[in-house]
Amino acid sequence: MSLAIKDDEVDIVIGALRSDLTTFMNEWRPMFSRFHVIIVKDPDLKEELKIPEGFNLDVYGKPDIDQVVGSSTSILFSGYSCRYFGYLVSRKKYIISVDDDCLPARDPKGFLVDAVAQHISNLTNPATPFFFNTLYDPYAEGADFVRGYPFSLRGGVKCALSCGLWLNLADHDAPTQALKARQRNSRYVDAVMTVPARSLIPISGINIAFEREAVGPALVPALKLAGEGKCRWETMEDIWSGLCVKIVCDHLGLGVKTGLPYIWRTDRGDPIASLKKEWEGVKLMEEVIPFFQSVRLPREATTVEECIIEVANAVKERLGSMDPVFARAAKAMLDWVKLWQSVGSSS
Repeated sequence: MSLAIKDDEVDIVIGALRSDLTTFMNEWRPMFSRFHVIIVKDPDLKEELKIPEGFNLDVYGKPDIDQVVGSSTSILFSGYSCRYFGYLVSRKKYIISVDDDCLPARDPKGFLVDAVAQHISNLTNPATPFFFNTLYDPYAEGADFVRGYPFSLRGGVKCALSCGLWLNLADHDAPTQALKARQRNSRYVDAVMTVPARSLIPISGINIAFEREAVGPALVPALKLAGEGKCRWETMEDIWSGLCVKIVCDHLGLGVKTGLPYIWRTDRGDPIASLKKEWEGVKLMEEVIPFFQSVRLPREATTVEECIIEVANAVKERLGSMDPVFARAAKAMLDWVKLWQSVGSSS
């Protein structure tokens, strides 16, 4: 798959939660070597990073984060949230973000999946959120619009976010993974689809790409659980961020795609131990989802920043009294907008 973009239009952002990135970077070398890479070290990680040579990259650690955003901000770039600092300092058109416990996947024929190329293909082809095409992505090779699809909608809209999937370890929550400890995902579905407007999805930061200027400020590190840990089962920040970006895309008429590309996610963590940490988030979701389903942004909100401010105010007003975590999330969202305007929008 050829890339219809220039090499200098893409940043690969990696949040480093482990110190030795040698295997990770070498496995991804065929896809990453063309592009600039931003590695953000988890501020809580004490060991020095081990990174192989041969990459065009910048590495940021706690001193860099403190220098840029200050140490007193309500936004905590710890754990998986360190990746958001990479989003903030990037100046490229497209950002592709992959967890450091994931490796390139192979398709059913045994060929290595170029996740970068597929993400860029998703973002540079239109999305169709307002009318579902039963052949999935009508712009994919060998596909088209089905009979009855309105011609007035076949031009589609800008795709702002691409959500890839993963093989091996599925993105279950801790209760499900604890019950199905041996279950692995081996189904490779060769398809991409646009998520319909007004439909929410649990977007995961494990394997995503987005157009930075279009939706960057909506990818916000806001929801932090009290007992949050260092495993995906123990965090909810990307779920919250995904809900925010989806309703902003719906409001601004932008598209979100899911499906290809696949990556290979390695086993990590103990779901039984993680259950105690994530249970708070599992319960909170029962309040969070109805809230996001009901949010309607005012017509006057025409920028991503304005949309996030509106969502933050609604969170504070409607959820703030239920649990302190929501009040903190609302403040972090407002602080993130200010930070993006002062740092993220700089040339």
